[in-house]
Amino acid sequence: MCMVEAPLVQRRQFLFALLVTIGMAATVGIALGFEHFGGYIPCALCLLQRDPYYYGIPLGVAAVLTSALKLPSWTTRTLLLIIGILMLIGAGLGVYHAGAEWHFWEGPSTCATTAQGVSSDVGDLLGDLDAKHAPSCTDAALRVFGLSFAGWNVVASLVLAAIALSGARRGLTS
Repeated sequence: MCMVEAPLVQRRQFLFALLVTIGMAATVGIALGFEHFGGYIPCALCLLQRDPYYYGIPLGVAAVLTSALKLPSWTTRTLLLIIGILMLIGAGLGVYHAGAEWHFWEGPSTCATTAQGVSSDVGDLLGDLDAKHAPSCTDAALRVFGLSFAGWNVVASLVLAAIALSGARRGLTS
């Protein structure tokens, strides 16, 4: 690699790392917004699909820092590669969840099948705590343009994986 090209490669890696990190944070932020402000209670698979983001965001911050601090480009490339793999895992989890929602296959046996309402009677609140169940993984809480949250997670994960893997590859080919 020519010395003139090195700053350009680092700038590209920085932009890819920044974009994928912001994208992961925005995706989790939207999910948390639907949960806490929209009242959509996540099922066990919904929560599991967040794990790649929870691992990926700190790695993304590290990738941004390694690029900004002009550390060897292989460090940023490696972090972007790991993020890309995490996002592909997230896409796989989303496909599994969406398939369970469409009844293409069974969801995990750990997913609840019913959710009960909260009692307004103070005496029943302790009993309600024991009786609460997460929603079923096989029922989509909301569909937007035909896709559930799990389906949209597949889309987001694949886009973010493409960004991360493209950023990891750019350092090799540029």
